[in-house]
Amino acid sequence: MSTIVWNREGVVEDDRWASNGEESAFVSVDEAMELAATGGSDIGVLVEPADDVSRLEAILDRLAIVALDFPAFNDGRAFSQATLLRDRLGYEGEIRAVGAVLLDQVPFMLRVGIDSVETGHEPTARRLTEMRLPGIDLYYQPSAKPAEPTNTYSWRRRAAG
Repeated sequence: MSTIVWNREGVVEDDRWASNGEESAFVSVDEAMELAATGGSDIGVLVEPADDVSRLEAILDRLAIVALDFPAFNDGRAFSQATLLRDRLGYEGEIRAVGAVLLDQVPFMLRVGIDSVETGHEPTARRLTEMRLPGIDLYYQPSAKPAEPTNTYSWRRRAAG
């Protein structure tokens, strides 16, 4: 199975932002800033783990999509970047996870405001294609998507439908 793009509705066919193996349609944060300064819009930007997403605040209205790079399973900086984009900067456009995206991460990605994922990991791609996400009933952290209280401990939340 090759790389797929997936969102809550299922596999996205003919996605203009999907990587074609070698080339990416995304530009770096620096290139996005330059394009926006020259009047560019409909920009797809790839945010690397060490990038400061607050630099994008002035051009958020010109971004079509923000791709957050997950270079390794144990690198969670993109979770924080997604939260910053949604909660502090108010970005309402599409946020996509790219890179080493694994199935166990997807429910948490959705909670922090990531809309879609691109993965080439075959077991993850297969389960996403089948719409078989791992079930996680209780969360300790808040979410970009409203959650229901559990009527138990104040820090526990149930996943919102």
